[in-house]
Amino acid sequence: MLRYPAIILTILVAVALLPRATQPRVEASRSKDSLAIIVNQANPVDELSSSELRAVFLGERSHWPSGRRITLVMMEPGQPERDTVLHEICRMSEYDFRRHFLQGLLTGEILVSPKTLASPVGVRKFVFNVPGAVGYLRPEDVDGSVKVIRINGRLPSDAEYPLRILDRR
Repeated sequence: MLRYPAIILTILVAVALLPRATQPRVEASRSKDSLAIIVNQANPVDELSSSELRAVFLGERSHWPSGRRITLVMMEPGQPERDTVLHEICRMSEYDFRRHFLQGLLTGEILVSPKTLASPVGVRKFVFNVPGAVGYLRPEDVDGSVKVIRINGRLPSDAEYPLRILDRR
């Protein structure tokens, strides 16, 4: 028997009422801007595969190999960087991503929802201050306070790097 039926009902209604955002047509930008995945400088992780990165961003992986809890930080909805993460890493729409986390929190499969911040500076400062944090920035927004990790053995400056900012058209 459920102990908190009113809370569960409220969450289910909230999921059902989430607006279904129309997905803008997205294509890789002609300028081929990369999206750097960043972690705290103290994090011993230097590289993730695409599948590991997806598990981190979907909350399916909750701890780093060191045992430290992963704290995901994302930019607000509607930002090209977030759209890129949702499309290229999570392979979901904004609606599906929100629903995934609400459902995961409800079932206990996901422990913590992502932290959402408004600006690249906010994301960088958060990752700097939280040892288990992971986020993303355009390379020009990265400084020495955070560490850029390789994805599939590649850095954002490499031609074969898999994450490019999507351009709305």
